[in-house]
Amino acid sequence: MPSRFTPGSAVYTKDGRHYVVDEAVHGMVYCTATGGAETEFPESQLMTEAEWAARTGGRREMLYSRLKQSRAFMPPKTVIDHAGAVRTLARVEQLFPGLLDFIAFTAASRMLTESGDQALVAELSIAKCRAVFDAATPEVRANLLAEAISTTPATLISASSLGENMARAMIEKGLDTAAFDAFGSRRRN
Repeated sequence: MPSRFTPGSAVYTKDGRHYVVDEAVHGMVYCTATGGAETEFPESQLMTEAEWAARTGGRREMLYSRLKQSRAFMPPKTVIDHAGAVRTLARVEQLFPGLLDFIAFTAASRMLTESGDQALVAELSIAKCRAVFDAATPEVRANLLAEAISTTPATLISASSLGENMARAMIEKGLDTAAFDAFGSRRRN
């Protein structure tokens, strides 16, 4: 009986790890991980890409609803200047194109990791994460940005009001540039 796993196709383990099929013989599937490590699994422990999508499809669409209700998108406990938050977010978008996409994606990734669904991080849509982010109040968005650069919203807003150079310096100091650069090469979906 031919295997449902063909060489070169993607397969997933039950916990969401992704592999590429090298060969499927006598009920065993020989695979390569993204990092290049070779491994083998019985066919019963793997799912095809279609099976994985069917299994996670409902959860994947629900995760954006859960994101809106997550702790990260709750109103901040401290009072944040609304006008200052709006001004700061506009300045950040101008100074660092894509940074707010990164913040939105990072917040969604953190929520999935905290809830034990880290396998779905690879399936996140940057556009949908950004839509959830943009639907939040400016205070919430400024708070998420401030958390990402390890400062307080009041300090970020104050630095931004002092000018572009001060805002740029504060963000560059606190930003994980390696993660932001890696995010820049991620496909927008």
